[in-house]
Amino acid sequence: MTIKHGHGNHLKYISLVTLTLQNAVLGLSMRYGRTRPGDIFFSSTAVVMAELVKLITSLVLVYLEEGKRFHQFRAALHQTIVKQPLDTLKISVPSMLYIIQNNLLYVSASHLDAATYQVSYQLKILTTAVFAVLILRRRLMPTQWAALVFLVVGVACVQLAQSDGDSGTAATRHQSMPGSGIEQNRLLGFSAVLGACFLSGLAGIYFEKMLKGAEISIWMRNVQLSLLSLPAGLATCLFSDGSKLISNGFFFGYDAFVWYLILLQAVGGLIVAVVVKYADNILKGFATSLAIIISCVASIFVFDFTLSLQFTIGAALVIGSIFLYGYDASGKAITTSKAHPSSGGQRPTKHQTFSEAEERLLAEKV
Repeated sequence: MTIKHGHGNHLKYISLVTLTLQNAVLGLSMRYGRTRPGDIFFSSTAVVMAELVKLITSLVLVYLEEGKRFHQFRAALHQTIVKQPLDTLKISVPSMLYIIQNNLLYVSASHLDAATYQVSYQLKILTTAVFAVLILRRRLMPTQWAALVFLVVGVACVQLAQSDGDSGTAATRHQSMPGSGIEQNRLLGFSAVLGACFLSGLAGIYFEKMLKGAEISIWMRNVQLSLLSLPAGLATCLFSDGSKLISNGFFFGYDAFVWYLILLQAVGGLIVAVVVKYADNILKGFATSLAIIISCVASIFVFDFTLSLQFTIGAALVIGSIFLYGYDASGKAITTSKAHPSSGGQRPTKHQTFSEAEERLLAEKV
């Protein structure tokens, strides 16, 4: 079905604004959910529940794709999942990586303020680029190398700014938030976000390489991912929180806010899918940058975060690197290919940015 230009523009900007707010709100919500007074829920169970929500959502979307005909829906699932076991098993690698990554993000949100978490997590652009060079044999343009350098320097400035403030500023107050039950450890939090960035890049590029030429819709891929992620997630629950789950129960610490957090994380990929379909890479970079700014400003009022000059410079470098990464040497915007990655469409050229590839992969991983 052809979408009118005006309608497409409306969807583009609506999805862009929604993604910006979702990115900012998710970081703030994860931080608040892990540091608020009262019983703290087990993050491993929240990851499992988010996967379950994604599975149900993906099944509904596949059902709609099949024309709301249950026999076609069942036949499509049988053809894709049961009759192609090797293809389904290949999905197990990114499935497990995504499960570990999501658990690490909760760890980092427990130990880093929302602003630092949001800025540091942009290092996933660097890891995605590195794995694309190593695995997909792609080449970076000079402007993209420069953007990656700015990105690393910016994140280093942010971390050093917060480390310098540990002796007497807001960072010290965050070390032990009353009632949270979690002792703050910045080194652990930063290590967790670095691990999440590493896994994000590896899983994304592996997934892209595996998906090229496949004729499977993104929603069916999400069904495969979630079906394999759920057992891995449950195994992670038993490994990390087994004794606590037996003592307190799977839904210990759950309330309306935790369910809201689960739903927010689950629908994030759906929003990205719409942005990738109707927007371009530069606008996506704008959304990410604006989300960082919103998180920084909100952290000042919500978490007593102190915005230092060094942090501001670091955040500005990160934001600038995101924009620079989306431009070619002539200064023209590099737009996202409209060909669907799973429809056998045009392959990315060397002039496409790696962040584009990551966006498409995030759309696959709802």
